[in-house]
Amino acid sequence: MSNSKSGALSSSAHRQHFPSAPWSTALKVISFFGSILLVGGGISAVQAIPQGTHVPYAEAVGTVVAFVPPAIAVFALLFVVVGYELKPRQLHIRRLLWSTQVSLNGLQRIHADPAMMKCSTKVMGNGGLFSITGLYQNRVLGRYRAFVTNPEYAVALFLPDRIIVISPEDPEAFMQAICSRFPKIQVESSL
Repeated sequence: MSNSKSGALSSSAHRQHFPSAPWSTALKVISFFGSILLVGGGISAVQAIPQGTHVPYAEAVGTVVAFVPPAIAVFALLFVVVGYELKPRQLHIRRLLWSTQVSLNGLQRIHADPAMMKCSTKVMGNGGLFSITGLYQNRVLGRYRAFVTNPEYAVALFLPDRIIVISPEDPEAFMQAICSRFPKIQVESSL
């Protein structure tokens, strides 16, 4: 029995790809209603475009304005977080069409806590249209950068100059993989 358990630990420690956590209910609701509002706003704007006016460029300006809300939805969709990939000394946050790279040089500690992001204030970023990404702050972490789909799966990576918060589907497996690459880091968990 202990052999199978240690085998499971070592296989998760060498794992490199980690899907993002399932979307939280709040993320689903915000994404659904936000998409409806943005697409509906675009459709309403198209219907409100003045036809046959003598005002120069009125139709062209109206058409451009009509495409802004749906473009916001598409833009936000491109930044959705679909997973995380550990590479030597780097974490790649996988998006829909690309990855955002974060250097793990100097990683000091890792902490998992479902309540970590509570009472956070968005400084700049996306607060729930397909993901929770951007710059946030709260009393627990201070200022941090989030790449999250479900705050209840939050894992914080403490680097010398910043804090990164992610939400892998299996926070414990992710932490084991980090510990296998950085055996001297401090590990904290409230899971």
